[in-house]
Amino acid sequence: MVRKVLARCFIYFFLLLMYLPILILVVFSFTVSDQVGVWTGFSFDLYIKLFQNQDLMDAVKNTFIIAISSAVVSTILGTLGAVGAYYSSSKAKKAMETMTQLPVVNAEIVMALSLAVLVVSLSLKFTFFTLLIGHVVLTIAFVYLNVKPKLLQMDPNTYEAALDLGAKPRYALYKIILPEILPGILSGFMISITLSLDDFVITQYLKEPSFETISTYIQKIIAKHPIPAEVRALTTIIFVIVFVCVVGKTIYSNQKVKKASRRKKGEF
Repeated sequence: MVRKVLARCFIYFFLLLMYLPILILVVFSFTVSDQVGVWTGFSFDLYIKLFQNQDLMDAVKNTFIIAISSAVVSTILGTLGAVGAYYSSSKAKKAMETMTQLPVVNAEIVMALSLAVLVVSLSLKFTFFTLLIGHVVLTIAFVYLNVKPKLLQMDPNTYEAALDLGAKPRYALYKIILPEILPGILSGFMISITLSLDDFVITQYLKEPSFETISTYIQKIIAKHPIPAEVRALTTIIFVIVFVCVVGKTIYSNQKVKKASRRKKGEF
């Protein structure tokens, strides 16, 4: 009993350390003070100023464009790669496993510099396309690692049975495999968006000069000016959006597990 209480206290303590700074930021997004920690009264003025700051709004738009675009590409390629590796030979599977581990453990600055050198060596210009490639390289491995466990949990005989009953491989892929691994696909998609939203290093090295995201915009202005107070409102909105998406995905996954367990109980 004592061990359980101590274990829970230990977990809650670290959760507090993780989320307390975010909660403080959320609270002080409802006051117009330029400094966090100074309360000047409850107000929504920072949220009004946020939408009036055109440069920051452009950075927000660019951030979400590159995040969603790279997440979609990474999710498609990562899912196809995971499915292909799952049905490949052992040697090909091991090679794929090694290749997907490298972007996860490799330093982000190494990826950014190597991609920048590649672009320059090919005499290409830094455009949205080069930035998209960089973000896909950053996130595709995480999609693969989220889809892979769902493939391992899947009954491999189901796909083979569909083929034996006359289903074409593409039809069996859409009707059998994708519904089973959908939670992993959604998890990989959300992680890809999250990684892309707060990326700075790859974005700084591979973007075109006129293209600013939230991270590069803030880095640009803090060299000469303090961070605008309305950034607190922006981070609060982003946190709420991500939180709602994660909770929604968790509820969906739990409901799917409950339905599966009810079906099994009904069978027996």
